Amino acid sequence: MNKDDIDDSTAPLIEHLAELRTRLIWSVSAFAVCMILCFMVAGPIFNFLARPLQQLLIANGQEPDLIFTGLQQGFMTQIRISVFGGFCLAFPVIGFQLWRFVAPGLYRQEKNAFLPFLLASPALFLLGAAFAYYVVLPLAFDFFLGFQQFDDSGNMVQDDVNIQFLGTINEYLGLTMKFVIAFGLCFQLPVLLTLMGKAELVSASGLGDMRKYAVVGILVLAALVTPPDVVTQVILFTVVYGLYEVSIFLVRIVEKRREASLKAQGLWDEELHGSGSTEPAAKDQA
Repeated sequence: MNKDDIDDSTAPLIEHLAELRTRLIWSVSAFAVCMILCFMVAGPIFNFLARPLQQLLIANGQEPDLIFTGLQQGFMTQIRISVFGGFCLAFPVIGFQLWRFVAPGLYRQEKNAFLPFLLASPALFLLGAAFAYYVVLPLAFDFFLGFQQFDDSGNMVQDDVNIQFLGTINEYLGLTMKFVIAFGLCFQLPVLLTLMGKAELVSASGLGDMRKYAVVGILVLAALVTPPDVVTQVILFTVVYGLYEVSIFLVRIVEKRREASLKAQGLWDEELHGSGSTEPAAKDQA
């Protein structure tokens, strides 16, 4: 490996700590600014998050109302919205500062491998959040509202009990954010496994052999991060298992490219690499 392949940044510890402090200051400042901006528009943000429930209530002939039962709940709900929204808005800046901190210690090949995943991660999180908002939330809320006991005109369907949804803003926001964050994080699976494949920590054949364990793990995950209804659990299981299969495909592509590169350099050992070994290519060169 040539010296030109790595940045000449062998700084002493104090300089690294100063660099870390600078990156943290930029990240915290960006988060604080974005949090304040989101607090100023917390009402419209909550209205946007409440739209799936609002549409279902109107379709059922109900008033799209949510309440709060404690004096502090309205304020704390806006704080939660501003913290969550502020982090989402500031994530590109935080990610850039993280990249600027670790990049000087990476080889060019490692930078070229890591940067696409740094860009893909927020895109996949947004994709997962959008899937939760536009697909999962309407199905889940429709399922939950189905346990009300009155007809479309508001009349009782039983002689003694009329059961109607009266949700609090705190409870609704917590449930919605749980869905959005859970699906956003689950959509990171291809990024995580492909990075592990590039680092030769996992292989496509190994992931394929682990399918039955992955199914059990995904079922447990679906039971933990979703409410206790079959609809959302099946949706989450189907999506995450599909992402697992996509990850196997991506890791296989990474392995084929690594094989082609090693063969071009004359470093490919069929007996060693063909056996599914995860020894790094750098050791072969030694």
